[in-house]
Amino acid sequence: MRLPSQEDKVRAVFGERAAQYVASQSHTDKEILAWVVKCAKPSPDWEALDVATGTGHTAFALAPYVRHVTGTDLTPEMLAEAKALQDRNGIRNVSFQVADAHDLPFDSGRFDLVASRRAPHHFSNIRKALHEMGRVLKRGGRLIVDDRSVPEDDEVDRIMNRLDVLHDTSHVREYRPSEWGSMLEETGFKIESMQPFSRLRPLNHLKRDVTGNEAAEIDQLMSKLTERQKAVLQVTSRDGELHHLHFFVMIAAVKL
Repeated sequence: MRLPSQEDKVRAVFGERAAQYVASQSHTDKEILAWVVKCAKPSPDWEALDVATGTGHTAFALAPYVRHVTGTDLTPEMLAEAKALQDRNGIRNVSFQVADAHDLPFDSGRFDLVASRRAPHHFSNIRKALHEMGRVLKRGGRLIVDDRSVPEDDEVDRIMNRLDVLHDTSHVREYRPSEWGSMLEETGFKIESMQPFSRLRPLNHLKRDVTGNEAAEIDQLMSKLTERQKAVLQVTSRDGELHHLHFFVMIAAVKL
């Protein structure tokens, strides 16, 4: 019997949770979507690609500023939600298709802009996925990445990545800004800007849709944090609920 691949896990997790992402606070964050558009520096004649589009929020944010956006995702249920949202909002210059980020079904040099938002930490082979994004970009084309990240701190790196595996079995790794810099340069990109940022969120966000054992391990991990780790994570109680930082990075790069 074949063991489930990483891509099987992604399809299973996001197929089940697809409807949640239509109104997800993180994925519909207007400030971050506006930041994506600003970093993209789009042009009306551009052809754009949104890799791992999910329910399409990034594709829809870019659509008013480019000629056409293609959104790809591994999970058909996510794209079904994206298409329904597109129909409700009357957006005409976006199309969707099922595709794996590691094997994009497009000619080399087709796109002026490639974006991937809140997804690369699920990719089984990040370097292969980045190579594919670079392959389908025109020379001088722009890559925009907005993803979960971790600070340059070994302990917090380990803790945050373990918490996210417990929250979502399809999680692979949240990369440090320094890792992103190395990977993009190795793949033939020049980094134009890299902005780490963070958001304070309730711990219960991580325990949503998880089993009792996983939720218990999340609580156990948090209870064993040192004072230094708590300070880095800004662990605090708000209205009786534990909160801590989640880390992100926004990157704009140009294909050399």
